[in-house]
Amino acid sequence: MGIPVKVKKLREDAVIPTYGSEYSAGCDLYACMDEDVCIMPGRTEIIKTGLAMEIPEGYAGLIYARSGLATKKGLAPANKVGVVDSDYRGEIMVALHNHSDEERTVEKGERIAQLVITPFLKADLMETEELGETGRGTGGFGSTGSK
Repeated sequence: MGIPVKVKKLREDAVIPTYGSEYSAGCDLYACMDEDVCIMPGRTEIIKTGLAMEIPEGYAGLIYARSGLATKKGLAPANKVGVVDSDYRGEIMVALHNHSDEERTVEKGERIAQLVITPFLKADLMETEELGETGRGTGGFGSTGSK
């Protein structure tokens, strides 16, 4: 059993998110607009869902690509992972980017992304002059090896 999340339809034709299988982590978000949207290669378009949500305090909604849409059409969220905070009450929208070299069309009612509701820890950030030592230290990109 999951946590309760209130979902409000902002348009009559909006589709409440659905889970593809019993053990799916993310629920599918559906496009809800007056007409299909064409996304040119290398461009990003905002796709509306027609929904607003009340995500519980201490949780966030993370918007990820749908693997089929990303691999077959090259469409994925422009910001890689969208974040819906618990205090946001506006329309859920997805900035879909066309990574392919062909024009792609997003159809009304199409599944465009998946939403994962997850708890998070809020950090108590403290400024300091010193950080603890580690074996890695300041080693950055690739510093732990390539294999």
